[in-house]
Amino acid sequence: MRIPVPRPRSLAAQLFAMQAVLIAVLVAGYAVFTYLSDTGQAEDAAGRQAKAVAQSIADAPSVREAIRTPDPTAELQPYALRVQHDAEVDFVTIMNTKGIRWTHPDEEQIGQHFRGHTERALRGEPFTETYTGTLGPSVRAVVPIYDGGRDPAHIVGLVSAGIRVEAISARVQDQLTALIGVAAGALTLGAIGTYVINARLRRHTHGMNAAELSRMHDYHQAALHAVREGLLMLDGQFRVALINDGGRELLGVAGDVVGRSVAELGLPAPLTGALLASEPRVDEVYLTAERVLVVNTSPVSGGERRGTVVTLRDVTELQSLMGELDSERGFTQALRSQAHEAANRLHTVVSLIELGRAEEAVEFATAELELAQALTDQVVAAVSEPVLAALLLGKTAQANERGVELVVSEDSRLDDGLLPDTLPARDLVTILGNLIDNAVDAAQGSVGARVTVTAYAEGGELVLRVSDTGAGVDPALGETVFQRGFSTKPAGPGGRGLGLALVRQAVGRHQGVLAVAEADGGGAVFEVRMPLVDGAGRSATEGTASGSGSAERRTSGSAGRTGSGGGSASLDGSGPADSAASQGAAVSRGDV
Repeated sequence: MRIPVPRPRSLAAQLFAMQAVLIAVLVAGYAVFTYLSDTGQAEDAAGRQAKAVAQSIADAPSVREAIRTPDPTAELQPYALRVQHDAEVDFVTIMNTKGIRWTHPDEEQIGQHFRGHTERALRGEPFTETYTGTLGPSVRAVVPIYDGGRDPAHIVGLVSAGIRVEAISARVQDQLTALIGVAAGALTLGAIGTYVINARLRRHTHGMNAAELSRMHDYHQAALHAVREGLLMLDGQFRVALINDGGRELLGVAGDVVGRSVAELGLPAPLTGALLASEPRVDEVYLTAERVLVVNTSPVSGGERRGTVVTLRDVTELQSLMGELDSERGFTQALRSQAHEAANRLHTVVSLIELGRAEEAVEFATAELELAQALTDQVVAAVSEPVLAALLLGKTAQANERGVELVVSEDSRLDDGLLPDTLPARDLVTILGNLIDNAVDAAQGSVGARVTVTAYAEGGELVLRVSDTGAGVDPALGETVFQRGFSTKPAGPGGRGLGLALVRQAVGRHQGVLAVAEADGGGAVFEVRMPLVDGAGRSATEGTASGSGSAERRTSGSAGRTGSGGGSASLDGSGPADSAASQGAAVSRGDV
């Protein structure tokens, strides 16, 4: 049989019990203190009252005259009873210097010896004491009666007035009853107030006890630091209430930021605006200096705005892979089209052979192979860096499929092994690939659609320049074109407005400069300059000449050359590439 283990009391219940006991102890202690204090005060008051009554009798001339008569009792007894009644004392005893009573409430005690001390009074010193006499315990005062002077020789009698202790206790009992009522009322009010406070505490702690709250705090701290995603909690005034290690790393903040406003963290303006927004944000992409973040915000409300919970996910690598996937998808589409064109050419070759024109078939096939090989040789001769060469060949096919001529300028010269390890190929693909995609989007549909790419090293810098024949730039846009979400074209399935923002992020990560201006003859030209340094800080381009003087490399549709209507690349001469990007203007069209 399983014996159920009683669950520990909740924190609210424990506090309630502690507070109730504390209030009860305080009220009980105050009641006892007040009772003892009132008892002592009542006895002191009774002593003062008895002494005042006795002193007034001793000072009365009629008392001294009665003492001189042969029978003092005859005149003093009625007087003593009258004073006893009027002064509300329990007895008044007038006696001679030997302590023989002349008066007493009980007439049988007249003539008997007084029970109590009289020595001090006979010395001329009035006093009070508590003594048990014929009427029981009483608080009494004894005062001398003088006849003439104020020295012991003129004392002719003594007066004692007293109040029984039982009567004093009755007075205290009445006060104690009232005190108990007040104490009970205070205890009741304290219990009610404590219950109300602890009921509210119980709601806030969800009925958990101290051990459970401590354990939850430990779990909370462990989970907070173990989660690799960023977690940020803001209060109702958009100040940082909590941030975990992942959030600090993703936002790039250091030090103690708890209590600081989001606007003071130095984050990019779009990201700061998202964190300060009152409405929730779901899976929105924002860029920091080095990362691409997916941000989700959820307001915390309970009748009023209490704050915001923010989660951050790092998708920098994912975004780069998505860009590569888009490029691969474009390559696949270009290959599909090229396969279709190759099939057309193959059918042409087969048909020529069937018609008995073998020499013409060989000539046709050889021309196509030479054209393709010449294109590859020309691109590789200008840009022998393998990653950029492969990117340019792929983008050439993509641009050709969209009716845009992609040209590698004769000024291009980038040898293999020139790029340092600090400049990874992935960043180059991000920068040049997005700039080419942006230029092809702009040039598509224009008359003589053309995109010119220039890549060379000069003075310890890598220079990448992309110009197009599109609609040109709007100087009023300024830096807006480089912000995430800006685009002059409608959004596609994957959204727009991220390419140029990623370019600026990658360029800034390598301390480079991104500039944009209007190209000669219209269109836009983007120029990127990034320092080339090796691990020792030396320039990786020392002794490298910029520009090669070779013929301009470009690709275009070859239907007119082959008669096949295909889209294969061809070569011809052209003028030098545009150089307006060197002006460093910071305005552009922001397509992706």
